[in-house]
Amino acid sequence: MRVAVAGSSGFIGTALVAGLESAGHEVIRLVRHAPAAANEAQWDPEQGAVPLARLAGVEAVVHLGGINVGARRWTRRFKKQLHHSRIRSTTVLASALTGLATRPRVFVCASAMGYYGPDRGRELLDEESGPGDGFLARLCQDWEHAAAPASAADIAVCHPRFGLVVGPGGGALKPLLPLFRLGLGGHFGNGEQFWSPVSLHDCVRALRFLVEQHGCVGPYNVTAPEPVTNGEFSRLLAAELHRPRLLPVPGFALQLAVGEASSELLGSLRIVPTRLGEAGFEFDHPDARAIIRAAL
Repeated sequence: MRVAVAGSSGFIGTALVAGLESAGHEVIRLVRHAPAAANEAQWDPEQGAVPLARLAGVEAVVHLGGINVGARRWTRRFKKQLHHSRIRSTTVLASALTGLATRPRVFVCASAMGYYGPDRGRELLDEESGPGDGFLARLCQDWEHAAAPASAADIAVCHPRFGLVVGPGGGALKPLLPLFRLGLGGHFGNGEQFWSPVSLHDCVRALRFLVEQHGCVGPYNVTAPEPVTNGEFSRLLAAELHRPRLLPVPGFALQLAVGEASSELLGSLRIVPTRLGEAGFEFDHPDARAIIRAAL
């Protein structure tokens, strides 16, 4: 099938394009620069410009765009940029799809586990759990709502709520590896907070599943079936690297280093992918050990 991907140059997007093409799909990459390859089509969400002619015959559209939330400290200005980069691009793309003579069957628009808030303790969270509080929770709710024009036009809208994506060369592991390779790694805070990771490999497989399987609609947690505490994750990472695990990183040190974003590292989100399992999806890397080994 023909699949359009926005945000195709990012960590997840690059792997997704490769995965779709290896499965025999034709991929149209929506890019913001002048096209440099036959499979690229330029769009400009700021100007509301979407190349509808290039999207003719597209059966699925995947939108992964948005500034990386960890790119820098969360100043008031940066938080506005994070919000705008997601809401504007999603609104423009979702609205444009309604103008196609033949609309795509499915619009897979990214969201994130931040939907559930920064800290839910030991509460087991699935897609039926309500939203949390805080900046990322509000951002994710607005992000998902921005795809409403596509839903209103009878396009199936899926929201993959990504957990901590772990893979070679990037993702959640990237800032941790240098310290752990030096034997200086440790858990954050008391280490008892739950993390909900997913391997890049399974993240791409889940996105392909939402694109390829008819009938998928609504939110899907893209996290491994077995959440893990931060303390256990750091223990496993140190063991796989054959390095010691030293003193923990105190909460106040994280707050000094990254500011408000520290709440996302110290908070606890124990998330399970109930709806993916019910739809028949099976993870190749179901637990933290398998995820870390795949990344290394």
